[in-house]
Amino acid sequence: MSSTQLPVGEELAALGRVLERPGPFTARDALDDGASYLWLRRWCRDGLLKHPIRGVYHAADLTDDLSLRLAVLRLVVPADCVVTDRTAGWVWGANMILAPGDHLVTPAVHVFCPPGHRLRNGLVASGERRLPPEDVADLDGVRVTTPLRTACDLGRLLHVDQALAAMDSLAALRCFTLDELALATLRFRRYRGVVQLRVLVPLVDPMAQSPGESVLRLRWIQAGIPRPRCQVPVRAPDGGRYYLDLGLEDRLFGAEYDGEEFHDDGAVEHDAGRRDWCRREHGWIILVFRKANVYGRDQDADRILRRAWAELTK
Repeated sequence: MSSTQLPVGEELAALGRVLERPGPFTARDALDDGASYLWLRRWCRDGLLKHPIRGVYHAADLTDDLSLRLAVLRLVVPADCVVTDRTAGWVWGANMILAPGDHLVTPAVHVFCPPGHRLRNGLVASGERRLPPEDVADLDGVRVTTPLRTACDLGRLLHVDQALAAMDSLAALRCFTLDELALATLRFRRYRGVVQLRVLVPLVDPMAQSPGESVLRLRWIQAGIPRPRCQVPVRAPDGGRYYLDLGLEDRLFGAEYDGEEFHDDGAVEHDAGRRDWCRREHGWIILVFRKANVYGRDQDADRILRRAWAELTK
């Protein structure tokens, strides 16, 4: 925060009262402490507060762990409702679960309620769903769909790109095996989206490191290229290992996704040097893709991959 933005007077006093709270709090609590919505937005922008879900805030220096996430949800989720979908994945720690652009907005909480009970408070996206007891875990008083059920639901209900990324992220928690995931799909016969779920399950890979990598892997498979390995190790000049996002080691053919979050200007030189070493010393062909190549109606990753593969194998 620059010196010209430091809160003074009433704002400083309200900020002090808010930061004295030991855990998460609602917007109503902050208003009772003398804050305003304008100040809350400014404090979040300046890194003093975090706004993990609609209507709930907490001090930015609190450790983002399971206990904090559950405390956040207790403020808005009734005890008889079940946290589901992306919010359930977030609770379990599957941090690749966000939709594209969700890091720029404050998401609503996804919950489902007992029959006849639907929340309409504007803070949650709610509805009704059949959930047998084995699909629900009680986490210190917060009811959440299990990682396996969450993976099945997201694999059915999200757009195919986001579905695969979400399932990769949940598989990376190692709470279920890929065989268990495949077996679980049999329970969803005639459910909405079950065909997509069954197509995606064999493609799930817990080694994917980002949603962009997951979607790039899908583009690779859609291009008709043999399924790649995730996080392919390549010997580095110091005797250690570099890792390529995707690749076929027997053909020295790989691809990487440079997302905005992890490949900013400070990483450009390192990425270029790493790839140049792999190309020069080991003979790798490495294609590099950005967001515009991989996402959206105008994505061209599959065509680029198909053309490069055809050139390599002709």
